[in-house]
Amino acid sequence: MTVIVRDVRPEDAEGFARVRRAALPYMLATAEQAAFDWAHAHPDAHARPLVAEADGRIIGTVQAYLAHESPTPDAGSLNVYVDPEHRRLGAGTLLMRAAEEHLAERGATDLYTWVLDEPGNRAFAERHGYASRRSAHFLRLDLATAPLPERCAPPAGVELRPAADFAADPRPLFELDALTTADEPGDVGAELSDYEHWLATTWRHPLFSAELTTIAVVDGVPAAFSAAQVDGAGRYCSGMTGTAPAYRGRGLAKLAKNDSLHRARAAGCTEAFTGNDTGNDPMLAINKWFGYEVCATEVRHVRTVG
Repeated sequence: MTVIVRDVRPEDAEGFARVRRAALPYMLATAEQAAFDWAHAHPDAHARPLVAEADGRIIGTVQAYLAHESPTPDAGSLNVYVDPEHRRLGAGTLLMRAAEEHLAERGATDLYTWVLDEPGNRAFAERHGYASRRSAHFLRLDLATAPLPERCAPPAGVELRPAADFAADPRPLFELDALTTADEPGDVGAELSDYEHWLATTWRHPLFSAELTTIAVVDGVPAAFSAAQVDGAGRYCSGMTGTAPAYRGRGLAKLAKNDSLHRARAAGCTEAFTGNDTGNDPMLAINKWFGYEVCATEVRHVRTVG
C-alpha cells in the first residue's frame, strides 16, 4: 500500500475530520469546521494542512502553522493524527517530515507537538527528536445522566447572560478573551490583538455557540465566561473558561460554566468535553466538582531545528 502526502483539497474536509475524530475523539471535529479553518487561517500563521492518502482514502492529517499570536518568535506547531486502523504504514513520519520542512522554511526553530500519553505515541515523538514538556488532561462528562449542580441565584450585581446578547457589539467579549488568554498556562504565550480576525475566526466559527456560551457580567462589565462549542451531534465542549484578573476569587467562572452546562443539556447535548493543563489545579477542581472525569492525557513535545 503506497502512502502519499499532499496539500488538502476542498473535498477533503470530511475525510480530514473523520481522521481527527478517530484519532482524538475527545475534541470536536466536523467537515464544516475543517473547511472553515482552512479558509480563515491568518496569513502570518503560514498554515499548511496536509493529508496522507493510501489507495485514495485519507488515513492521516497534520496541521502545521506558526504561532503568530505569540510574543515568542520562531515557534511553530504541528499536530499529526493517523487513523488507528491505518497505523504502521509510515503515514505519521511522512506527515511530520513535510510539516517540519514547511515550518523550517518559514523561520520556525522551536517545533511543538501534542501526542497522547501512550507508549507508542511518545516513542514516535522521541524517535523524531522531540523532548517531552508539559501535559494536559482531556475530561469527559456524561451530560445526559450526570447530576449537574443546581443553578443558584448569582450574587448582587452579577448577571449571567448568553453571549448572544452581545451580538450587536462583541468587542467587550474579545477584550475579556484577550485578558484571560494572556495568562493561560502553556509553553508558547498568546496575545490577542486583532479584533477583526477574532470576529472572523472565533465569534463566527461554526463550532462556537453564542447561545450556550455564558458571560458573567458584574455591574454591567463582562467579567468571566465559559465558551461553548457544539458539533450538532450532541457533543459539547468548553472551548475556554476564564475570569478577568480583577474579578478572580469570586467563583464567577464556576457560575458561568454551570449555567452553560445547564443550557447545553436543555438544548439536547448529551456528552461534554473539556481540557486542562495538568498543573491548572483551580480549573481541575472546578471540573471535578461538576463531575468531569479524566479520559485521556496528552503531552506537549518540542524539538529545536535549524
